[in-house]
Formats: sequence, C-alpha cells, structure tokens
Amino acid sequence: MFSHGSKARLTEKDVGRFPGDTLFDRLGRTVCRAGVLPRKELYEAWEVARRTRRLFRGGRVMDLAAGHGLLAHVLLLLDDASPRAVALDTHLPPSAARLHEVLVDAWPRLRDRVALVTSPLDDVSLHEDDLVVASHACGALTDVVLGHAISAAARVAVLPCCHDVETCDPGPLTGWLDAALAIDVRRVTALERAGYRVWAQRIPAAITPKNRLLLGAPSGRAPEPSSPRPVTTDVAPCR
Repeated sequence: MFSHGSKARLTEKDVGRFPGDTLFDRLGRTVCRAGVLPRKELYEAWEVARRTRRLFRGGRVMDLAAGHGLLAHVLLLLDDASPRAVALDTHLPPSAARLHEVLVDAWPRLRDRVALVTSPLDDVSLHEDDLVVASHACGALTDVVLGHAISAAARVAVLPCCHDVETCDPGPLTGWLDAALAIDVRRVTALERAGYRVWAQRIPAAITPKNRLLLGAPSGRAPEPSSPRPVTTDVAPCR
C-alpha cells in the first residue's frame, strides 16, 4: 500500500510511482529527487492548490506557516499570472532550501519568484491583491492567518488542523457539533461578518482526516459561483 497520508519521505526509490507526463507526475518525480518531503505534504499541497486556483487567479501568493513552502511553488505552477510567492514561517526547515532548489531546476521560470522567509506571522505585510494560503497552520495559527487576510481584504484559503478549544473559539456550538467542526463553523461566520463570500470544501480524507478546506474572498471580488475558472494541469515542460 502506498498511502497518500504517510509521513514517510519521498525519495528516489519512489520516482517510478509518478510515471506520467502530467504536471502532478512531474512534480512528484521532482519532489522525490529532493528526498526531503513527507509524502502527505505533496498530496496536501496539490489538492489545496488546485482547488484554490479553480477559484482564485493571479496575485502575489503569501504562503503563511509554510513549512517546506511547497504550496507556494505549486500555486505558481498552476497559474503563471501570479508574479511571485512568499513562503513564510517562524522556523523554516533547513530542507526547504533543498526542495526549492530542485523545483527551480525543474521549472526555471520559478527562479527569483519564490522567497523563503523566516519571520513571525505578526510581522507579515499583506495587500488586498494577495492570495493568502495556509495548509495545516496549527491550532490558532489558522485564526492568525484569517485575521491578517481579513485586515488586508485579501483572498484566503486555509486547511485547518489541531483544533484546540483552549486557543481556538468553538463558541456555543459544542452542544451540537464536535469541537473541531464548531471551531471551523465559527471561522466561516467570522469571514462572512467581514463581508467575505465563503466556500467550504474538502480534500480527500485518505490524505488527512483534517481535510476541511476553507476559502474566502471579499464579496465584491469573488468569482461567479456558476463559472469557476479552470486550471490547466497538463502543461508542457518549461525547458
């Protein structure tokens, strides 16, 4: 069994599991050559990125609590209209630089367009044209990301995890809902109160049980519900 939710690292031995010429398969082979990324992070980043790009195009990508920063890179690969991306975390793993190196080698158009930044999230400066994303920002970090996005009136996509009732807000809903779901419902409510249109989606549970994807855009800049813009994933190599 090749579990998509495994935390085992992808290595050169796994290259053969990605035999096709789709963007995802080429991404998989590239990540395997880096030899530093847990398997589940590849699948999480891909599923979050492609759902996000179906709704939100263009803008500077701000990947907060970014970890290895793969999500930032994939969002640029899926939509070249974004001029650049910032992958920011308080402690970027040393292997993030190795992953960035192999991705730039495979897709030279990413060169000088993705910045790996070590900084507190409270120091981040956002603009209304940004696309703010966070995949598994732990506990209340998701709320910090949402708060920054709302303050800037920026589009946002988060995949929450580690729903801690001590640091997150379940409100009065725990009598009806489990605490984690109650916390995410409150997040939807906060976005709507801030004038956002919200989309509640899921990525496959086989990748992670914490699979609720929350997307929001200020109502005046939200895409039409009946015509989400397609994302082309089977693109020619950039070399």
